[in-house]
Amino acid sequence: MSAESERKLGTVRIAPGVLVTIVSSAALGVAGVIRMGEASRLDGPGLGRIFHRDENSGVKIEVHEEKVQADLYLVVSKEANMHALGKQVQSDVSKAIRYMVGMPVEQINVYIQNVE
Repeated sequence: MSAESERKLGTVRIAPGVLVTIVSSAALGVAGVIRMGEASRLDGPGLGRIFHRDENSGVKIEVHEEKVQADLYLVVSKEANMHALGKQVQSDVSKAIRYMVGMPVEQINVYIQNVE
């Protein structure tokens, strides 16, 4: 590595809403996911910073000790295998966060709220 590449050039900051967008996009890309559900408000203080795009985004994100935790609320197709779909959403969302943001993922919780 050259001395230039080792030198700190500055700070990179990612807006909290970007994580919500990445998570939503990855979840909606899974076959059988029709739309995001509704994430309810948290009743008490969380572990870290909590991000919501809006109350109906279907995503809650927490960052605790630089690790991402996400809760996703989904509406899925009645033809979908819900267990397999949930596992695929967890995998795709985790990969998207690690690849696009470079942050480790601690948890991806999938809540299927309804079928259509």
